[in-house]
Amino acid sequence: MNSAVSRDDRPLIVGISGASGVIYGVRMLDALRELGVLSHLVVSRAALLTLSQETDLSPQDLTDRADVVHKVADVGASIASGSFRTRGMVIAPCSIRSAGEIATGITSTLLTRAADVTLKERRRLVLMVRETPLHLGHLRTLTALSEMGAIIAPPLPALYARPDSLDQVIDQSVGRVLDLFDLDWSPVTRWSGLSGPAS
Repeated sequence: MNSAVSRDDRPLIVGISGASGVIYGVRMLDALRELGVLSHLVVSRAALLTLSQETDLSPQDLTDRADVVHKVADVGASIASGSFRTRGMVIAPCSIRSAGEIATGITSTLLTRAADVTLKERRRLVLMVRETPLHLGHLRTLTALSEMGAIIAPPLPALYARPDSLDQVIDQSVGRVLDLFDLDWSPVTRWSGLSGPAS
């Protein structure tokens, strides 16, 4: 008889698409390693281009941060099947193209297939969508995804945290997404209420 898999043993899938903001995926992997949570990584080809434009990291620097790395064309990978148990998936950042594929269920890569599987298994799917402004087609796509069970979590700055650096802004967004998976990452600044009298 197979032994039960505990929730803490289940990996979190991290997808990185080609949208601007690849650093969110990088820091997501760093956070999961700090928390001792197993990560499965899938990166789109466009994301590797973004990585070279927005950071000084090499593809190897990125993949070294993950516990398991899947090729984006490998639609036979473990994360392409609902029988492979996970905590869920986050796409950080998520392009509108990736969002559109997931919303329609017409997936062309392992990244969007894994997200589709996450939805069909009723597991948590969080999309850190990076696009602005949004036209009506974008909004309808995101509405459809929300109706299907995905959480749309654009990485917006939490100015109440009084960040001193871009790194703090990024880590706050990453940490708040990890909250959605019940993972508490120390860099997050928590709101504790107003300090002065209400006007």
